[in-house]
Amino acid sequence: MGKKRIGILTGGGDVPGLNTVIKTVAYRGSENDVEVVGLRRGWEALTHLNLEDPTSRSHYLIPLSRDNTRTIDRRGGTVLHSSRTNPSKMKKLPDHLAGTDLPFSINNGDSETKTWDLTGQVLANLSGLGIEHLIAIGGDDTLSYAARLDKLGVKIIAIPKTMDNDVRNTEYCIGFSTAITRASDAIQRQRTTIGSHERIGIFRVFGRDAGFSALFTAYATSIRCVVPEYKVNLDRLIQLLLEEKRANPSNYALVVLSEGAEWEGYRMQEYGEPDPYGHRKKASVAETLADEIKRRAGEETIVSDLTYDLRSGDPDFIDKLVALTFGNMAYDAVLEGRTGLMSALVEGRYDLVPIPDPKLGPRKLDIATTYNIERYRPIYSGKRGLPIFLNRAS
Repeated sequence: MGKKRIGILTGGGDVPGLNTVIKTVAYRGSENDVEVVGLRRGWEALTHLNLEDPTSRSHYLIPLSRDNTRTIDRRGGTVLHSSRTNPSKMKKLPDHLAGTDLPFSINNGDSETKTWDLTGQVLANLSGLGIEHLIAIGGDDTLSYAARLDKLGVKIIAIPKTMDNDVRNTEYCIGFSTAITRASDAIQRQRTTIGSHERIGIFRVFGRDAGFSALFTAYATSIRCVVPEYKVNLDRLIQLLLEEKRANPSNYALVVLSEGAEWEGYRMQEYGEPDPYGHRKKASVAETLADEIKRRAGEETIVSDLTYDLRSGDPDFIDKLVALTFGNMAYDAVLEGRTGLMSALVEGRYDLVPIPDPKLGPRKLDIATTYNIERYRPIYSGKRGLPIFLNRAS
């Protein structure tokens, strides 16, 4: 019998810590004589790979070993690269499949919006590659397709990563700690400029559906925040910022907003074509708030978009620790022949849990225990008994 062969991929937005997982799996594989194949560009590898074309194979496949992963954990990003490919809703067929008779659907009766479900191609490529087990690292979108493959009988283990920290069934996702560390550092640095000009500083961070990034940044920097789970009263928010500004000897105030934050009378604005998972780009809620502050209070602001900077660069200690552990847990599950599970933190402890049901959507903040709806700040009291990241997995 040949070697056992497993595949590993990273999908969606990159975060620090992904390379740590990849290295961990490669090193463990070398110890057990297991062949580890890196699938490049996420799910695109399994939809676009042409097994008969050597160029396609070299483009999408990379054997992972101790030698070529030895130093990758020292930097951020993902050596396997990534994409937002959704195999079940492909707007365009790969060149080698063009003209073939594959199932497709038409949205709203418009033939220009037809999409193809290439799940059959994914299954065929997994079989053709001899991959017995797949490790998928991603956020709610990437893992939603992992859940589908699990139902189709593919042996698959998931690892949650997203700086939004909003994957269900876990209290922590790889990338979250580094994002909060970066956001806190950026805000602390900009205090000098915002104070020098005596303005209101407005910071925007990622968080399409959940406010974990904004809330924890506010928690660590002691500033106000606005999160998607609660619509604040805009006049009240401006009043609080003005009161804080006047009470501050340096005459400034700060607030951080999730990209999906809204307030009474304002709905998040979107633009552009939807991505493969149906998400459109978000107009900057920070710029909109700055305009409202100027119009309603005549105050000048400084707006900083911290989004992409927070997912760049090297991982911090917590992301290295969790990524290393999640990777080892996933590999252990593969050796045990388990499937349909995800590495997770539950009640502050490492565990294996079911891959989240995509129908439930992303995990949300528990506003009652985390967010002061009168002061638009995190709640600092009553934390005894909560896990380290202050919100339970479900």
